[in-house]
Amino acid sequence: MSQELPQKRGGAAAAAGEGGQERHAFYVYGIGARADLEPLFAETLPEGIEGSVPLEIVVEGELAAIASTVPLKDYDEEALEAHLADPEWTAARAARHQKVVAHFAERAGIVPLRFGTIYRERSRIAQMLSEKREELSALTARVQGREEWSLNLFCERAKLMKRLDSTNLRLREASERAASAPPGQAYLLRKKTEALRSAEARAEIQRVTAAVAEALAARSDGAKRLNLLRQETAEPGELAARLSFLVARDRLAEFRAVAEQLAREHTESGFTLELVGPWPAFNFTDAATAAASTDPIS
Repeated sequence: MSQELPQKRGGAAAAAGEGGQERHAFYVYGIGARADLEPLFAETLPEGIEGSVPLEIVVEGELAAIASTVPLKDYDEEALEAHLADPEWTAARAARHQKVVAHFAERAGIVPLRFGTIYRERSRIAQMLSEKREELSALTARVQGREEWSLNLFCERAKLMKRLDSTNLRLREASERAASAPPGQAYLLRKKTEALRSAEARAEIQRVTAAVAEALAARSDGAKRLNLLRQETAEPGELAARLSFLVARDRLAEFRAVAEQLAREHTESGFTLELVGPWPAFNFTDAATAAASTDPIS
């Protein structure tokens, strides 16, 4: 979690005000246009990160932030570090954060902020909105009427290899040379053929990834290739690529139809396409999200 809170010593004692009154900080979920967000606060809203504490709106000019108060005794540096070591505490609050962001993203163009964006004072949220007005206004306009969709590209390598053996001219010629060579030479040629098969499989995965990305990027307003944090294997096979697209809602049917066509085209080669969403546009607002989440305001 990222905080705007200045680092201080004192833990729970510092979280109490004069007379032992509990002090609060402000947890911020996302930012949008004031004109879009204000009417939504007249409707039924999801619960905030602390459950019964209601959501509120912080306005500054044409921008507004979605926020709720949190007890400083649980969200100062020392207490928060201890809480994050508890997976149940963290999971419950991360789920509430995501629910709030999704609720508003379905209804307005919002810049979703990172889990754990905390400001000590309400006035500092307004200051952040004022200082980053131009950047945030441009981003809220960009995501208006759009949503993020993820695409996972899986590859069943054995099926891909079988397909390449029958369609790849270089592999066929190499296999034929190995089959007709004398025993000593045949062993070396078979080793070279296996290395060639691996190289051709990698090239085919890259080619298919590029083709899928290009076709879907043409039906969206933004595309990104995401990092593979680790080798992942699932029922459809090895996870070969993760892509993310910013899709206008009025083009979603077209986008999905193209994804389905691509899946049909590549299934015989062992590829499976998994489309997941919609999400708030985290991957297309990340620079501003990081700035709003971590810039200290003194």
